[in-house]
Amino acid sequence: MLSPLRKLLGHEDKFHDLLEASAEEALASTKLLASYLQRSEAYTSTGDLDDFIHSRRKDKKITRQISEELAKTFVTPLEREDIEALSVALYRVPKTVEKIVERLSIYPGKLPREGFQRQTQLMTQAAEIVVKMVKELRGGTHMEKIAESQDKLQWAEGEADKVMLGLIKELYHGDCSAKELVILQELYELAEKVIDRCRDAGNVVVHIVLKYS
Repeated sequence: MLSPLRKLLGHEDKFHDLLEASAEEALASTKLLASYLQRSEAYTSTGDLDDFIHSRRKDKKITRQISEELAKTFVTPLEREDIEALSVALYRVPKTVEKIVERLSIYPGKLPREGFQRQTQLMTQAAEIVVKMVKELRGGTHMEKIAESQDKLQWAEGEADKVMLGLIKELYHGDCSAKELVILQELYELAEKVIDRCRDAGNVVVHIVLKYS
């Protein structure tokens, strides 16, 4: 039979395990998108959504597990509202990525890949930083490391803003139809929103570390 201390430590590990797994799923969804964009065929098959739906559902299951554990655990390694806030922020990353692929799967035109792939690279970079930040929570509060990661995350967000503005400028000055302009602008903005979701998750981590430092 486990001692009360062993049980407490087990619960601490469980919450960290679940939050880290959720962060890894967020990263996996951005890598799936990068792989998806490298394909040569047109993005017209709704079957292409399967991997993204699976990734989002897996993360949703993790989010639900966290809620269930919070409901039945008396002592948690972090404050309950912080665990929940981080869980929700992480889940929004693969959810937004899935929306992008939904649009791509029904888009009849030719996607300007180069610019969109640059956005995807920044998504993955931002998600990798978030994974690192979430893992830092397990070892305690290291404000210097978290601040360094937050700076990198803010840089990625700033670069994403510049890339999106450049892509939209190309649309405005290009010869695409009004319909294409609206569709592509929405796609570019959704891609930038993924990085915003990563920033939101990073901000929750910073809030937690500041609270405990």
